[in-house]
Amino acid sequence: MSERIYLFTRFERFWHWMQAALIITLLVTGFAIHGSHGLLDFRTAVEVHELAAWLLIGLWVLAIFWHFTTGHWKHYVPTLSNIDRMVKYYAYGIFIGAPHPYKVTVERKHNPLQRIAYLGVKLLINPLVWVSGLVYLFWGRLQPLMPDGLGLQQVAQLHTLGAFLMLAFLIIHVYLATAGHTPLAHIKAMITGWEDVHDEGGATAKPAAPARH
Repeated sequence: MSERIYLFTRFERFWHWMQAALIITLLVTGFAIHGSHGLLDFRTAVEVHELAAWLLIGLWVLAIFWHFTTGHWKHYVPTLSNIDRMVKYYAYGIFIGAPHPYKVTVERKHNPLQRIAYLGVKLLINPLVWVSGLVYLFWGRLQPLMPDGLGLQQVAQLHTLGAFLMLAFLIIHVYLATAGHTPLAHIKAMITGWEDVHDEGGATAKPAAPARH
């Protein structure tokens, strides 16, 4: 048995895909700047990297404003309820066809592990990339304000660390996006907004009327 719910609003889908495109652009140009590949020359990579970075910062600011004004920030509040079931599911249940232990609703879009992961991105990885990138870009002006022992090389290393953490999250995110009742179910939901929620014996919750923003 399944039901169809309008899970992701137009803004969420726009934010998700724009953020994905900009992050991939930053990763590709960042590796080019480090000389890891020759798809772009150094100058072009730097220019595209800076443009994508400013666009991503603007998108993040807009998304933060949207989340707090609409109340959608509540979807990222961490919870330990049933987290053991989610760990068991992702550790081995997913490989043996076990039913998913969490049923999404309009009010609860993310399971406990997703909440922790997304909150970690928003509170750890994003600020690390954001702050280190801006400090690196404006190093000439900010250097006098920096603490002793913090040089441009250390700032660059922190920025690279943030980039690799983002890459790791991206790989895991793409993999888990294929873990729905069909490999493309979650991806399709993020394109159309509509999710087919299958009752597989997991947690249940009363369906809510779809909210469009």
